[in-house]
Amino acid sequence: MNEAITHLKVPVEYGDREVCLGPAGSVAHVTRVLRMISGRWKLPILFRLFAEPSMRTSQFLRGIPDISQKMLTQHLRELENDGLVTRRNFGEQPPRVEYGLTSSGHSLMPVLMSMREFSRLRGGSTE
Repeated sequence: MNEAITHLKVPVEYGDREVCLGPAGSVAHVTRVLRMISGRWKLPILFRLFAEPSMRTSQFLRGIPDISQKMLTQHLRELENDGLVTRRNFGEQPPRVEYGLTSSGHSLMPVLMSMREFSRLRGGSTE
């Protein structure tokens, strides 16, 4: 049975394994970030906010083909709950709301750009 436990075969000292594989280790942190950005429309939203510091819902709907109002709202709320996007309500009539990246959202962008470069160098396709 112990042969099936592959994490014990990682070539690092036992104490170092906990740093990487433990509940607060590297794997857990990377998994948390991947969950934050998973979803069909989250990356397009984040990249648009990186290119344009502030956007309204109507701008997202025009700029992201095939996204529905429901999915846009859902993903924006999730990104806001994760601290990557901020929502600014101007309290006007008709309602005016704008979205932007938080400092955490901005700090994530170099990581996403590195991932893009990694894919590009590996001959990754956008299809």
